[in-house]
Amino acid sequence: MLAVLGPSGCGKTTTLRLIAGFEQPSAGEIRVGDRDVTRLPAHKRKIGFVFQSYALFPHLTVYDNVAYGLRARHAGEQEVRRSVGEALDLVGLAALAPRHPAALSGGQQQRVALARALAFRPAVLLLDEPLSNLDAKLRKDMREEVRRIQLEIGTSTVFVTHDQEEALSISDEIAVMNDGRIEQVGDPVSVYKSPQTAFVADFVGHAVLLPGTVSWVRDGLCEVVVDELGPVRSRAADRLGAGERVLVTVKEESLHIGEPDGQANGLPAAVETATFTGASIRYACRLKDGRALHLLTGSDGQRRQPGDEVFVRWEPAAASAIPAGQGRRA
Repeated sequence: MLAVLGPSGCGKTTTLRLIAGFEQPSAGEIRVGDRDVTRLPAHKRKIGFVFQSYALFPHLTVYDNVAYGLRARHAGEQEVRRSVGEALDLVGLAALAPRHPAALSGGQQQRVALARALAFRPAVLLLDEPLSNLDAKLRKDMREEVRRIQLEIGTSTVFVTHDQEEALSISDEIAVMNDGRIEQVGDPVSVYKSPQTAFVADFVGHAVLLPGTVSWVRDGLCEVVVDELGPVRSRAADRLGAGERVLVTVKEESLHIGEPDGQANGLPAAVETATFTGASIRYACRLKDGRALHLLTGSDGQRRQPGDEVFVRWEPAAASAIPAGQGRRA
């Protein structure tokens, strides 16, 4: 499963529509396996599509909604019965086959739309933010259900979302999009922990971005003199050299409040707010250069107060230094 992750308006849905054949590319080609489908009409591409709005026919029963694509392809009724039955069993809705969409919950409608897309055994399944209309709990449950079904059928799936938790939790690979281009493609761990651009670092998990100049690079680590703040250490991107301008990126969950010990990085800051959330305390701090940042600590330790002078610190291995000019990747 490939998750296409990005902000609203970045081109995620347009990409799906191009793959499905609803729109034509101005350049390049679209291949499904070894087959060039660029000029094929949508109904000949054998691609399943689950729309954000589900697009169920309100006057048709669940059974007839799922059967629609098969009948449009002139399948025999025996094949229709078998394929619809298998699809409804897969999504756990066989007992609801006689009902109409208006009698179903949002989660059930989503599963009907998924069954319809799977009934004719597509070569590729496209999901356009199919969970965005569900409440938080149902969204989480359906996320796990979609992943279970995808693993069971083994169909190559492209899942579009702007929700990074969805992308990280159910995908095998993530493609991060920004302004119509792919910034980075990789498995969820590498995209999250080793961002290749400032956009990816900030969009996939909240990050602090510190501009500076590389002092030295050694054994995969580097020292960077952060503008107006001083030296810090981090993991170094490939082919990074002394004197190069970089951005040091650190995820907020890797930040801690403490004292410098000569091993971990530390930057002086002032506490602006301290919010008790039960198991943790959320701090808003401001660095000496005016940059704001947030971090979480356990609630059982020393509690800092607004106005306290502290050191915000992180382990060098928890940070990445990426070239400052590397704003996007094609």
